[in-house]
Amino acid sequence: MTAFLGIDIGTSGTKTLAMQEDGTILASTTFEYPLSSPKPGWSEQAPEDWWDASVKSVRKVMKLAKLKPADIGGIGLSGQMHGSVFLDKSGDVIRPALLWNDQRTAAECDEIEQKAGGRKKLIGMVANPALTGFTAPKILWLRNNEKKNFDKTVQVLLPKDYVRFRLTGDFATEVSDASGTLLLDVVNRKWSKPLLGKLDLAADLLPKMYESEDVTGGLSASAAKALGLNAGTPVVGGGGDQAAGAIGNGIVRKGVVSATMGTSGVVFAHSDEVQVDPEGRLHTFCHAVRGKWHVMGCVLSAGGSLQWFRNQLCQSEIAAAKKQKIDPYELITQQAAESPAGSEGLFFLPYLTGERTPHADPNARGSWVGLSLRHGKGHMARSVMEGATYAMRDSLEIAKSMDIPVKEIRLSGGGARSQFWRQLQADIYGQPVVTINAEEGPAYGVALLAAAGTGAYKDVVEACKATISVVTKTPAVAAAKKTYNAGYPVYQQLYRSLKDDFAAIQKLV
Repeated sequence: MTAFLGIDIGTSGTKTLAMQEDGTILASTTFEYPLSSPKPGWSEQAPEDWWDASVKSVRKVMKLAKLKPADIGGIGLSGQMHGSVFLDKSGDVIRPALLWNDQRTAAECDEIEQKAGGRKKLIGMVANPALTGFTAPKILWLRNNEKKNFDKTVQVLLPKDYVRFRLTGDFATEVSDASGTLLLDVVNRKWSKPLLGKLDLAADLLPKMYESEDVTGGLSASAAKALGLNAGTPVVGGGGDQAAGAIGNGIVRKGVVSATMGTSGVVFAHSDEVQVDPEGRLHTFCHAVRGKWHVMGCVLSAGGSLQWFRNQLCQSEIAAAKKQKIDPYELITQQAAESPAGSEGLFFLPYLTGERTPHADPNARGSWVGLSLRHGKGHMARSVMEGATYAMRDSLEIAKSMDIPVKEIRLSGGGARSQFWRQLQADIYGQPVVTINAEEGPAYGVALLAAAGTGAYKDVVEACKATISVVTKTPAVAAAKKTYNAGYPVYQQLYRSLKDDFAAIQKLV
């Protein structure tokens, strides 16, 4: 049976997996690499590290799965979104890539909004407001701060598309990842000439556009030799990590929504039509499903808040877990489960690294509100999990207000592996949640796109239907649902009450 490779160029490492045509995972592996922060708020990586990790991971997966080069029917690419790789006329990298979590571009975001004629007109052109993580502000930052490097730049690529260039020699991207550049006319699925003109950026700085299933090229002879594969092996468009992860979760039809509780938290809803939040709280991007779109909300410190709690306040649990040879999170969730729903009036705001959705506020900070002598560590642990889940509910509520149906919520990430947190999510969202048989994320999604794009399936919707199924369902508990419905407006008000204080605190730091 033909196999397909999915390569996901993440922030901490590159994951490659081999998938049989029927969806069975044959092998997967990850190679890590460093991230550098030359100044506070800056985040950079060397694109050569992505390429090295891609080569090593493909070779290892081929060996683990005992595959021959002729067995590989196609390759799909996913990767961290928004990053900027600047290439010169020889195709060489000019400087380290600026990543999605780089915060240096606040002035450039203001510049984009001003040149576009205001926030409302900008959203009208590209369906989204200017955020520091996006690609367009990074290009302007290079022009404003490293003029010599900007003048040498002839091509700007996203992370996965740099790896594509090394694989095929082609400058190409696809609509889902391109949506996060802030330079895509999301409605018409093409580069926005009006905005490029207002920003005085040449259109030929950007690569050719494809749909996610389209074959963008074949492996070059040199790349095939490096990877141990056959020259000409098809490479499909793939997707940005969020759209690719949604494919891997089967979020390919109306009414099906994913809630991924990882370090960050992402709510992702499929849409058959373009639906734009006029306030710009949710992103509206092209989906990796041909001719479809999605809306997406991002919580910057979802599971990351619980990780912080573990690392800073749970040394005794870490030590006890080591002795018992179990995960410390098991002991932490046991303590949380001993506290009642609502943590007896204790709220946690999970804004440890600022917030994206719905506030877009880099000054927001994590907070416990409501502490009393009654509260112990169990209450604190539970409130952290509740706060992260309330933050995810913010995105779900905005989607519902846009008339996007939320009929089925599919959980993934660390928050899906814990039965306690699955139940807590069902109770706070106020409806059943489900898990599925696939847990491999974006790499699996782009392997499915490779299978669809090379003819193993009619399209990626058929591929998902054939390979992905629901395995657990967790209904909401009525009493807990009632408690959280009463607590949620209080949670929302706390940010509004503290917003100005957060800004004042930032000035003191």
